[in-house]
Amino acid sequence: MASPRLLRRCLFAALSAALLGSVAVGPAHRAEAAGTAAAAVTTFSDNFDGPAGSAVDSSKWNMETGDNVNNHEREYYTSGTNNAALDGQGHLVITAKKENPANYQCWYGTCQYTSARLNTSGKFNAQYGHVEARMKIPRGQGMWPAFWMLGTPVNWPDSGEIDVMENVGFEPSTVHGTIHGPGYSGSGGIGAAYSLPNGQAFADAFHTFAVDWAPNSITWSVDGNVYETRTPADLNGKTWVYNNKPFFLILNLAVGGYWPGDPDSSTSFPAQLVVDSVSVTTSNTATGVAIKGLAGKCVDVAGANSANGTAVQLYDCNGSAAQQWTVGSDGTIRALGKCMDVTGGGTADGTAVQLYDCNGSAAQKWAVSSANDIVNPQANKCLDVTGNNSANGTRLQIWTCSGGANQKWTVG
Repeated sequence: MASPRLLRRCLFAALSAALLGSVAVGPAHRAEAAGTAAAAVTTFSDNFDGPAGSAVDSSKWNMETGDNVNNHEREYYTSGTNNAALDGQGHLVITAKKENPANYQCWYGTCQYTSARLNTSGKFNAQYGHVEARMKIPRGQGMWPAFWMLGTPVNWPDSGEIDVMENVGFEPSTVHGTIHGPGYSGSGGIGAAYSLPNGQAFADAFHTFAVDWAPNSITWSVDGNVYETRTPADLNGKTWVYNNKPFFLILNLAVGGYWPGDPDSSTSFPAQLVVDSVSVTTSNTATGVAIKGLAGKCVDVAGANSANGTAVQLYDCNGSAAQQWTVGSDGTIRALGKCMDVTGGGTADGTAVQLYDCNGSAAQKWAVSSANDIVNPQANKCLDVTGNNSANGTRLQIWTCSGGANQKWTVG
């Protein structure tokens, strides 16, 4: 069945001196602070448990049917279990088959292939959070597996599209993450590629494909390795359509089309996209919120500048994007599409805190405790207002946790 996403393929990362020492605290306090991360709340999850041969959970997934002329794909998407079924081992298997059923008519005549496409429309919508799928993709020329999302109500491209993962068979070591919206759809979609090292193929093992989606920021990762972040600044004045809008999830395995090309004599059928799990999680902290500390002032990105190395400071609360932070279930704290980072991965008292490209390092992991500490577990030290100084522009740093007012933070 033709859809908005399918229309598009035919057109496409300085230390500051410590001014004030802090009193050391005992191990019990430090353990509490470092061990209490923002709890993850799962809003959608499917581990595909069930008897072999059974259908997916219809309370979570819809089965789409039909062909797709817009991409010149070759498959017909079927309902039932012919092309999408559980394997009895905790997996969903989407199977592309080479067959010629007379009752399936495609844009080019009697269809040569069948496959499956599932979505959560009307059953589940994501709106910010960590969206991931653990999958093993097929190999072969002409294969086109994807895990992606469409904005609702669907009015593509104005309603937006987030491609968490796409692969085309002629690139066995590479996947792509892309956004599409008004004025940047089709060949103008904005994205990047991630490749496995040493010629490894994605078909050889399971991999986890994810986006971390927050106001004004979408970050892509493979197996926890961040490879791309997009913000409104990447759109050259075009409209960012990913804030305060629900998106539904889609899984599919296409065969052929303008981008991957058609299967050839080297392509083996049946081909299988094996899905181990799909989940959407958010932190128990609201997205895009202020973090308030000493004298009621806010954690702020200096000058609202998203450049790597920009100081994270204390400033009067003003509700700007420079003070809108997302506390993620992955331990990151983000604003302006980048992560709060301990400069150089340092662990010494007085190491400055900055904004930097999200990279999954320990320098960007934080734990928010019930005692209102924000701790970098690698250093086992607290986010601290330098010199206990509440003046606007005072740099934030890490320092041995003391329980002082300059280390207490309210999120939200």
